[in-house]
Amino acid sequence: MDPLNTLSDAGVSIWLDDLSRERLVSGSLADLVARDRVVGVTTNPTIFAKAITSGDAYDEQIRDLAARGVGVGEALRALTTTDVRWACDVLRPVYDATDGVDGRVSIEVDPRLAHDTAATIAEARALWWLVDRPNLFVKIPAARQGLPAITACLAEGISINVTLIFSLARYDEVMDAFLNGMERARDAGRELSGIGSVASFFVSRVDTAADARLDKIATTHAAALHGRVAIANARLAYQHYERVFSSPRWQALQKAGAHPQRPLWASTSVKDPAYPDTRYVTELVAPGVVNTMPEATLRAVADHGEVPADSVRGHYDDAQQVLDALQAIYDPLVQTLEDEGVSKFDASWEQLSEQLAETLRSRPAAREGN
Repeated sequence: MDPLNTLSDAGVSIWLDDLSRERLVSGSLADLVARDRVVGVTTNPTIFAKAITSGDAYDEQIRDLAARGVGVGEALRALTTTDVRWACDVLRPVYDATDGVDGRVSIEVDPRLAHDTAATIAEARALWWLVDRPNLFVKIPAARQGLPAITACLAEGISINVTLIFSLARYDEVMDAFLNGMERARDAGRELSGIGSVASFFVSRVDTAADARLDKIATTHAAALHGRVAIANARLAYQHYERVFSSPRWQALQKAGAHPQRPLWASTSVKDPAYPDTRYVTELVAPGVVNTMPEATLRAVADHGEVPADSVRGHYDDAQQVLDALQAIYDPLVQTLEDEGVSKFDASWEQLSEQLAETLRSRPAAREGN
């Protein structure tokens, strides 16, 4: 069988970790949905920065924004929400066919608000209103200040993709925030079946950071852990997911119509060429998960991926041994990754804002000179 079909049949939802106006105009996204089992899309500030500053697909809209004299913040929202609304429409048949489980497209709140709960909630409401599609996910970083924002947004009926999760402890807090939000939505009389959520647990970045620290330790024991940390971390996250979503607390919400908050494997491109280019897909196969991939990773899986029926359950003891061996460095490692994740998205957004500001200033002048 085609590896992508095998992956889907194993219960893994294949999402694309990329979006651009060019991809939408060319029909590339629609082709991936039709031919390659893609059933969702994720975006982030870095993806949008690359898309908007490459090529000329956004030129017409930017000219219109410049002519209207809009500010940079409004222009960024207009550009990104246009792409996401369009992608939502492409994925809408999938959303309808899966009763709202898949067919989702994610857009991130301004990463500069990650440590401001009230501003994050306000931004999520604005994005939900601007895109105005039921199959939208608003992405909120899993920083400590984001947890009450996740609960508040879900309680209002806003579907949420919780992003930048690196630690098991933070993942437990994210699942608790989800349950709190769904309980509040139920108590307010909301229809729970239309409120969706995923928890984006990052993978390859963990290996990159862990391997660097293990190389500095430079012992035989440390060398034996090289390349094992990210997958062990993700496998134990799935164990936590199984525990929470079999609890009486969850079962009460399920009876009220709620869908579970699925784990989503993010950062699945392989950074170290010594590793197989499909490892963060084929080694994290389990029912009820999402794997969001750049197109290069998706193509690698389609070409030579060897997909097992399940590569997560049955490996919990080994995964726990790996993390037990990292006890001294685990907590600072994952906290640094969370902080850096927010900072990197923040930097991408700032750079894009500066470039767009310059473009908005120059476009009217260029037109007047013609």
